[in-house]
Amino acid sequence: MRGLLQRVRGARVEVAGEVVGAIDQGLLVLVAVEPEDSREQADKLLHKLLNYRVFSDEQGKMNLSLKDVGGDLLLVSQFTLAADTRNGMRPSFSTAAPPALGAELFDYLLQRAKSQHGNVASGQFGADMQVHLVNDGPVTFMLQI
Repeated sequence: MRGLLQRVRGARVEVAGEVVGAIDQGLLVLVAVEPEDSREQADKLLHKLLNYRVFSDEQGKMNLSLKDVGGDLLLVSQFTLAADTRNGMRPSFSTAAPPALGAELFDYLLQRAKSQHGNVASGQFGADMQVHLVNDGPVTFMLQI
């Protein structure tokens, strides 16, 4: 399971011109599910997302987590993050989970996030989405579980 974490001042996701998820300060995370992933990986990713120290403390050092700052979390499914890009000029998606597994684990991650952290929004699995964000820093990390 992969998560591309971006610290944002704000972000939103639109589907067919309608906002389906929006946050203020916090994390936008693009999530890719791979074939061998399970709920265990989703739980580990969520733990890392909520506790990863990417927000600045009083000294300007990245010592605070999403929980520490009370920030928002926006989860967006992004199967293309699982692409194999090592060969050729076209990505291969054989390393991405089948849609049914991807949907199941993304929904599990989303529900667990909502139960553990108050301010959670999401995109729409499988939809053509437009993601708008103001990356703060910019700060971006690839988490691989």
